[in-house]
Amino acid sequence: MSALVAASDLACAAYCPRQLYYARRDDDRTPPPAVREVRALAFDYPDLLDATDDELASRPISVSPAAYRERLTRLRERDDWDALTDPVARDELLAGKDCRGVAHKLVGAPDGEGDRPPVPVPSLVSPGEPPERGVWEPQRVRAVALAKALAWEREAPVPRALVEYPAVGVVRTVGLTTGNKAAYRRALRVARDLDFVPSRLRDSAKCESCTYRERCGVKTWSLSSLLGR
Repeated sequence: MSALVAASDLACAAYCPRQLYYARRDDDRTPPPAVREVRALAFDYPDLLDATDDELASRPISVSPAAYRERLTRLRERDDWDALTDPVARDELLAGKDCRGVAHKLVGAPDGEGDRPPVPVPSLVSPGEPPERGVWEPQRVRAVALAKALAWEREAPVPRALVEYPAVGVVRTVGLTTGNKAAYRRALRVARDLDFVPSRLRDSAKCESCTYRERCGVKTWSLSSLLGR
């Protein structure tokens, strides 16, 4: 049986296989303090909703205090607001058939089906900002991985996952659709088969925000150095 692939590796594979190569070579997956500070916002929604402008301005939000408060007010209208603000579990390690990863929250489901107990929904908390609609592909892939791992553990269907963007007060739903599951399988194949230095992306906007952009593709690097020898 193949070793379980980290859900974070799947996100890297979906974004750029070369980024995954560097991440595995450096073997440093600890999020920086700035990321942890943004993720902490996801556990303070009720307090942030009542916070003053000065209090909000002191937190790592990416919009104005007025806009942030307005978005949290809309967020409060969601049916799962209570479950979002009082999750069943935090930083829950999940291990499925193919992958493992940490769900930053397990958000309680309102009810089960038949005699089955309700199965919670995994939530991934992103330090970034969402696209205009939906969720970025790497985060969709990671969210699907968490949902599939939770379904494997609970032996029950988990048809969706959540991705939270607390810096802007937005929560998006990721369904386990045919397209999302196909993207997950593609990333899983890349992550499992990555035993070489992948080609560098050419003229990609992805490179601008990549942690490894200063080192990626430097011509003076030899093949031996790229392979970590």
